[in-house]
Amino acid sequence: MNNNIYQERRNALAKQIHAKSGGGIAVISTAPELARNRDSEFPYRHDSDFFYLTGFEEPGATLVMEVNSSGKNYKLQSHLFCRPKDTEREIWDGIRLGPDAAIAGLGVEFAYSNQELDHKLGELLADQDAVYIRLAESAEADRRLRHWMKKVRGQARAGINPPSELHDVEALIHEMRLFKDAHEVDTMRRAAVISARAHIRAMQVCKPGLREYQLEAELLHEFRNSGAQSVAYNSIVAGGANSCILHYRAGSTELRSGELCLIDAGCELDGYASDITRTFPVNGKFTGPQRALYDITLAAQESAVTMTKPGNTFMQPHEAALKVLTQGLLDEKLLKLSELGSLENAIETGAYRRFYMHRTSHWLGMDVHDVGSYREQSNSSSKEEKPWRILKNGMVITIEPGLYVRPADDIDEAFWNIGIRIEDDAVINDSGCELISRGVPVKADEIEAIMKNA
Repeated sequence: MNNNIYQERRNALAKQIHAKSGGGIAVISTAPELARNRDSEFPYRHDSDFFYLTGFEEPGATLVMEVNSSGKNYKLQSHLFCRPKDTEREIWDGIRLGPDAAIAGLGVEFAYSNQELDHKLGELLADQDAVYIRLAESAEADRRLRHWMKKVRGQARAGINPPSELHDVEALIHEMRLFKDAHEVDTMRRAAVISARAHIRAMQVCKPGLREYQLEAELLHEFRNSGAQSVAYNSIVAGGANSCILHYRAGSTELRSGELCLIDAGCELDGYASDITRTFPVNGKFTGPQRALYDITLAAQESAVTMTKPGNTFMQPHEAALKVLTQGLLDEKLLKLSELGSLENAIETGAYRRFYMHRTSHWLGMDVHDVGSYREQSNSSSKEEKPWRILKNGMVITIEPGLYVRPADDIDEAFWNIGIRIEDDAVINDSGCELISRGVPVKADEIEAIMKNA
């Protein structure tokens, strides 16, 4: 991505600050490095908000946006604080961009060593009306803000005043991130293509006797071999009873004939996540009860897809899926119509929650559970619950209904330990939505054919 896109995003944020406060200073730092053990760190991953505004992936960096207003106009100056060049550390840890190259490399007006941050913030905050930061981010962030403000207050006798307003910068950035531009959608499409290939690879190599971690290894191979930098989240590879554990991590459980394997996995490509779930029979052939619940779940997803379009609310796809799932549970006698009376009552009483306990969708973007309010935004101070968000072009959501049947005395044993989830990534557009993850088959017959022909 070229620097112009990041500059446009910074300008869009500056425009909001100008409209809200007439000007101010925004401070956004990237993520810290985290120790894995005594002598190594976890693989570094930048902060999403910081990357969204800069495209910079190194640790130890802070973006300071100075928005100065003049009537109806404003002027933005971006200050980037980053690690200084250091020959010895670069020998060990890799080349650093450094402040001198950051101005041209990142399209900012000013760049400094991060060692100058505390000193420069005392200058930049002077006589500003407002400061935009992440509120209650951490004790360390609060300490640094107090330190910067104290430095400004120390100049009071010289007629210099500190900011009098404190605002949450995340609220502004996250609203921007909720709507993806063409480049972001293209990146997410490419991530979904890679993840779809990984799911197909797992289906093709799956056979009784393998361990969950062996299928996880196939996923990771396809992700990295295709150029993805990382997983978007810890891969779920769940065989048998483990498929009924929503956030199960791939373990050492043996995959057995007659059982299902549920894989919820996606790669991260150039900072953007994909998120796909498929469920398939370990031996390549669904049993009758497995196929019955699978077809119900797929029908629920198809119903949700038809409701995923501009003008509908975020909850309408979930409500559509829920109706199909609950009717299916009644049809298969997992819920008793004689006890519940009607489909509507089964939904109203929440009887379905025994088998379906999560929502059908979430935002998707730089983070797998991406940022953005699920409720409509309002300036009203009313404490009444705000309505669900209206879906609009450029939003990206997952569509992931599921059914999970655990052993119980009142459940036919043929359904025990069947956990099914089907998940695809949907970009909202003029025609409804585009399922960008359908590079991996979803129909039961197609899955069986892939596994048979592997």
